[in-house]
Amino acid sequence: MNDQDDKTLMRSLGEFVGHVVKGIRTDPAKTPSRTEVRRTTETEDHEKVILRRTVIEEVEVRDPGVRPSKPS
Repeated sequence: MNDQDDKTLMRSLGEFVGHVVKGIRTDPAKTPSRTEVRRTTETEDHEKVILRRTVIEEVEVRDPGVRPSKPS
C-alpha cells in the first residue's frame, strides 16, 4: 500500500476545498502562455494490443510576480 492511499477523509476534503478555492481565485482570462516545442508519438502494434506513447514538451512563460503552484 502506498502512503498516498493512507490519506484521511479530512485531508482529502481539505485538498478538495483547496482546489475549489484556487479555481475561484484564479482569473481564467489570465492563463500562462504555453508554446508546444515538440510532440513525439511512438506506436507498437502487437497481436491484440496497440501501445502508443505520446510525449509533449511545452514551454510555459509565467509572470515574474506569480508564485508557481505545486503540481497535483
